[in-house]
Amino acid sequence: MSLTVEVSLISGKTVSLESHLTESVESLQLRARRALGVGKGRMLTSTGGILHEKASVKEARLRNREALALHVGSVQICSGEKAFAAILGDGSIVTWGSVVSGGKSSPVHDQLKNVQQIQSNGDAFAAILHDGSVVTWGGAWAGGDSSAVQGQLKKVLRMQATHQAFAAILLDGSVVSWGCFWVGGDSSQVRDQLKDVQHVHATLQAFAAILGDGSVVSWGHAGSGGDSSAVQEQLRNVQQISATGHAFAAILADRSVVTWGAANCGGNSSAVQHRLKKVQQIRANRHAFAAILDDGSVVTWGNAACGGDSSEVQDQLKTVQQIQSTAPSQEPGQAFCQAFAAIRHDGSVVTWGSAWCGGDSSAVQSQLVNVQQIQATGGAFAAVLGDGSVVSWGAADLGGDSSAVQDRLQNVQEVQATYQAFAAILGDGSVVAWGRAGLGGDSSAVQDQLKNVRHIQANRQAFAAILDDGSVVTWGLASFGGDSTAVQDQLNNSW
Repeated sequence: MSLTVEVSLISGKTVSLESHLTESVESLQLRARRALGVGKGRMLTSTGGILHEKASVKEARLRNREALALHVGSVQICSGEKAFAAILGDGSIVTWGSVVSGGKSSPVHDQLKNVQQIQSNGDAFAAILHDGSVVTWGGAWAGGDSSAVQGQLKKVLRMQATHQAFAAILLDGSVVSWGCFWVGGDSSQVRDQLKDVQHVHATLQAFAAILGDGSVVSWGHAGSGGDSSAVQEQLRNVQQISATGHAFAAILADRSVVTWGAANCGGNSSAVQHRLKKVQQIRANRHAFAAILDDGSVVTWGNAACGGDSSEVQDQLKTVQQIQSTAPSQEPGQAFCQAFAAIRHDGSVVTWGSAWCGGDSSAVQSQLVNVQQIQATGGAFAAVLGDGSVVSWGAADLGGDSSAVQDRLQNVQEVQATYQAFAAILGDGSVVAWGRAGLGGDSSAVQDQLKNVRHIQANRQAFAAILDDGSVVTWGLASFGGDSTAVQDQLNNSW
């Protein structure tokens, strides 16, 4: 027995298809996509229900002349530190990169259907499905194995992660955590307090949850912010929380600030507490905080060498609009090599922190005019100017020297960064990369493929570009996802 269904796109384009009751929904959907000339998507009934691909037309209870909708989504890429995970238009997942850090999801491939969002940490991934359940993969020690809490992971709204643990907020406001127990994977000691949770924030080794009444509950490594008992009475009416690698800073309703965690990472703000008033926002790097006040001035604290001491440029830190920080350096002996760059209202830039990592911009200061945005690697900054050109400074081999590609850096729309390289999308959709060659700074091997690029994602040492047609092009360190040839057929979102 046969029947006819009408399949439509959101645009209104429609195709009529004849089908047999024994045909699978997957086959019907493939024919609809080909007829409509679109990529992967989800087939929905007239009431909005998702049709399961493995079901037959009969099992799906489709009726003759039924109107179906094909929702085609674009590829979304989530970056882990050493791997990538792409959500395709049909809600399935493709992963690549370091196998032990989430680049291989084949053990849970059949479960990864109708994925809504993905959270990553240093070595694992966690995906929230359409029904609010969670699927995890990657390093078991880091939360890639959630079997111990799987029965609790229902109606999950969103997730947060430390370096090796996850915390999920459920619909009822409770929290489920898993992964390495001493960096936040075990919240049993505060479980009774984790009610009506609104947001969860994380350092590398601890979590802090803001409750509906504005109070805070923290857990994980005590020295990294997991113990807030010393300031618990002050944590009232908390509006926002920012984090360095090992400390938290909370903005209260009166816009004062409360800090806790490792003192040398910003957990002790006593030296500047009297200045932390009318705080608008707080930016952080691994070891220091920078707060922008209502009047556009800036207050900093934490490790002085990493930007916690801005005294040398304090008189310049006025009318500040945005602050960017270098990423945590992966260079041997450069763990404390970090810096800040502030964009002022007039488009000029003020920098401080480690000079080697971009804290000294004096060599290019005269060029830093009408700056629109700033991006950073682990040791350099790149500023996009109003005319679409780029100015870079900091460690030369980490992207601080763009002279080799300077003539190509025109009409730049967006810049992304690994820890050691930059990649800029130009107005024509092409890409220019610079920095450490093997870690994303050299895109020559795929340059002819980098056309009509819509967006770029980056992990620690590789880039992944999404093109207008939904396909993906990668480059950088192969073992971190710079080589996606093994999954390229799956990443082709056309057919």
